[in-house]
Amino acid sequence: MALKSPTYIPHTVITETLGSELSTLPDGKYNPDPLKSLVKESGVPASILVDKNVPYGTNEAEVHRHEADLWICIDGEVSFMVGGALVNPWIKKNPDGTENDLELKAKEIANGITHTLHAGDVLYIPEGNPHVHWTEGTNAARLWIIKLPAKVVVPLSEVPGWKA
Repeated sequence: MALKSPTYIPHTVITETLGSELSTLPDGKYNPDPLKSLVKESGVPASILVDKNVPYGTNEAEVHRHEADLWICIDGEVSFMVGGALVNPWIKKNPDGTENDLELKAKEIANGITHTLHAGDVLYIPEGNPHVHWTEGTNAARLWIIKLPAKVVVPLSEVPGWKA
C-alpha cells in the first residue's frame, strides 16, 4: 500500500486566498478554498470552516450528534456556553425543508459553562454537547472551526435537554 503524501500550504497562500475571498463575503460561517479543496482531495474526514465576524449577541444553541467541533480563535474575543442542556430544542430544517436530526437547535442552554476565547485559544466541543457562541458590545472575532466526525452518532435520547 502506498502512503499518501503530506500536504503543505504556506500561510501566505491561505492569507492571500482567504483575505481576498472573505473580504467580499458577508459575515458568517464559510468553508473556503484552498481549505475546502485540500480536505476533499486529501480524503481527510473533516471540514475546516471560518467564522467571519461573529455577530453581537447570541446565535442559536446547537448540538451536533455526528461530529465534534474544534474552535480556534484567530483574533478578537468570543464567548461560548458549553455543556448543560438545550431548552425546548427542535430538529434542524435543511434549506429544502427536510429535517436533519443530526443537528438540534434551541434558543438557550440551561446550566452550561461559559468560556471566553481570545486570539490563539482553542475550545474542543465533543459530539452531543450543547453549545452557543456570541460577542459582546463592539467586540468582533474570527474563528477556525474544524469539524471532526464522531466514531459513533450520539443517540437522540442521550442529547441533554431532548425530550422525544
